[in-house]
Order: sequence, then C-alpha cells, then structure tokens
Amino acid sequence: MAPWRTPPRRGAAGIRLAAGLTAAVLAVAVSGCGGGDGGSGGKTTLTVAVFSDFGYEPLAKEYMTAHPDIEVKIRKAEFDPHHKQLATRLAAGSGAADVEAVEEGFLPQFRQSKDKFVNLADYGAADLKSQWLPWKWEQGVAEGGAFVMGLGTDMGGLALCYRADLFKAAGLPTGRDEVSKLYTSWDDYFAVGQRFVAAGGKAKWFDSAGNVYSAMINQLPYGYFNPDDTYVGDSNPQIRDTFAAVAAAASGKGMSAQLDPFSQQWNVGFKQGTFATLPCPSWMLGLIKDGSGPANAGKWDIAKVPGSGGNWGGSFLTVPKQGKHPKEAYELAKFLTSPESETKIFQNVGSLPSQPGPLKDPAVLDFRNEYFNNAPVGEIFARSGESLRPNYRGTRDGDVRPVFGRALARVEQGKQSPDEAWQAALGEARKTLG
Repeated sequence: MAPWRTPPRRGAAGIRLAAGLTAAVLAVAVSGCGGGDGGSGGKTTLTVAVFSDFGYEPLAKEYMTAHPDIEVKIRKAEFDPHHKQLATRLAAGSGAADVEAVEEGFLPQFRQSKDKFVNLADYGAADLKSQWLPWKWEQGVAEGGAFVMGLGTDMGGLALCYRADLFKAAGLPTGRDEVSKLYTSWDDYFAVGQRFVAAGGKAKWFDSAGNVYSAMINQLPYGYFNPDDTYVGDSNPQIRDTFAAVAAAASGKGMSAQLDPFSQQWNVGFKQGTFATLPCPSWMLGLIKDGSGPANAGKWDIAKVPGSGGNWGGSFLTVPKQGKHPKEAYELAKFLTSPESETKIFQNVGSLPSQPGPLKDPAVLDFRNEYFNNAPVGEIFARSGESLRPNYRGTRDGDVRPVFGRALARVEQGKQSPDEAWQAALGEARKTLG
C-alpha cells in the first residue's frame, strides 16, 4: 500500500514511504511473530504480515471458509518497523511471516537478498504474468523473469483531492472538471495556490511540502538514482528544480499548512479544514475520510493531478524461505492478489488494482465514493492507472529520500532558507551513502 505512508507510506522516502501509513501506525498486531503450524484443531496456520490496512481481513475469512484446514492470521505493524523487522528476521533465519508484504520502494533492497525468498515461479507464478500490468510484473521479478519474488498488490495512481467549499469561498471553480482545467502543470498549481492564499481565507493551499514534493518526484522517470543505480541526487536537475519549487511555495508564498503527514495534527487539519488540497493516490481516500470525519462528508472532491502520471505506493506479497508451508503460503498470496480479490479490496479500502482486468471491470469503473461528493473514483483512478509509468528507485533510495523530506520540513518551519536546506540535504545524503 502505500504507502510513505512520519515524513519521513509515507521524508520523501519517509514522506513517500510513510504514505501507506496512518492506518498502519494505528494498527494493532493480531497475531504472533511468525508463521507456521499451531492453528486451532490441528489446522495449518498461515500468517500474513502487512503495514497499513490492506483490506485482507474479509478475504482471509473467505479463504478459510473455502479451505477449512487453513487458519489465516493478519499481522500489522507500522510502515518502517515492518520492513526493518523483516530484514532482521531474514538475517536471523526465523520470525518472518509466511507471507510478507514489501512496499515497492523497499523491493530493490530485498531483491539483493532474494536467496532468502521462495522463487514463486517454482509453484507456477510465471504463468500468471499476463494478470498484471507489464511494469508491475517486472518490478516483482529478477533474473530476467526467471525468479518471481513477489505478486503485485495495488498501485498508487495519482489524483488531486480538494475541498470544494474552500474553493468556493476563495472564488475558485468547484466542479471537478473545472478544477482540473485550472492547471496542466505544477507551476499552474502553485499559481492557483497564490490566488487561493490572496483571497484571504484562513486555510492554506496544501497540507505539507513533503506530500507535494513526493507526488512531484514520483512523476519523474528517475529521482535520486538513475537506472544503473548510480546516485544522482546532487546532479539530477529535475530533483533540484522540484525541491526549489516546493520550498518556495512552502516558505515565502505561505501555501503550506506545515502539517507532519500522517500525524495526529494532520488528522486534526482535515477536521478543521486547515488546507484545501493534497495529492492523493487512491489508498489515501480512506485516510482523508477517517481524518475529516462525518461532518465533512461531501465537502471533498477529486480532480486530476497536476503534471502527468506518477505512482505513489504499491506493494508485493513475498514468501520467505524460512516458512514451513511455502506452497500453501503461495496459494494464499495468489488468492489475495487475484483479480477478484483486488476488485473487492478497491471497493472496501480504495487500493487501486495493478491489473488490467479489474481496471476494465464495471465493478471498478462504475464505483463511486459518496463521501467525496459521489466522485466516480473508479473511473478517475482506473484512467490514471492505465497511463501510469513508475519511476526508478535505487537500492538505497529509502536511505536518501527522508533526508530531503527533513530538509523541506526545516524550510516550512523557518529554520533554514531553501538554499541552506538544499545544501544541507546534499551533505547529509553524501554522508548517509558513505
């Protein structure tokens, strides 16, 4: 899921990485530390470890009804601890769940230890290739496709969520089509933000510099690392220009509400109408609804995102070798990522399927979200998903992204100028990479 989710699903890696998050931060673990046997009545117990709300609870019940000899347990943790614990348990050789979710930003890191994961091709996974969008399938394989490391869950096609009532108060159009026409680029988006702030209302244009920055860099072909995995964060002009644009909007132009993404203050900001817009992948809709509460139902709406494409979040289900029941774990992962399951998950928690079948299914395309002014979320996100192109992330992307997220936060808080923060981020990134 998303994903990035504390700035750092969901920093920028932090910010992005924290993105799948708030639900994950609040989630309570519902099972023990590892998978294996020990189910009631002699059943085989399979544990699925996730971060955030993957929408698996009702599917687990459905699976157990069809497989009475299997007991499925869902284990939830916060985003960063989930991935750190997985790395620790893989190194120790014990403690990992039978099925482990890995967010796309961490996949390059874990691919370096693919010998600790089951090659799902051994159980027939390669025959499922056509089930996914080509780029999603390629993210989850190695060795030219011979090694299938994980089965794709969702993806994070982007839109822009906005408060129509705050737009109206600022004299801006409120209909989703009219709002989409206000901007074609992020420069346009910031220009509209200046109009919004100049109208004199108390609300800010966006929630945080970190979330806007994450959406923008997720539209780039590559960010901090180029496709040969060379660090280019200090030489990629698109990263520098994006940082400068967001820092300017968050500081001197006063557009940012300066809220720490996925924090309690962020949720309070939703309830109080502290900001008017935020980039939103489909999985974020549930977080907005939960944070805003019933009193704000119908005030939020959804328009197209500035720029083009972009992917924020998305995960894979993997099977660590240390589990006692790899075949059964694979069959469960296969069920949880089936087209039917991904369609149900979209309807229940909003996670956008990463498969062409569901993206063309009327059950997805015709789905509307009453809370967001009855927006046709199925059509909006399915369209964004079909045109989505992921950006490349290096094996140490998760180490570098939070550095730039923290730098933007210092700009928002008035602790550094944009140039000071940029130079500090470059130095910290070099130190982090050694």
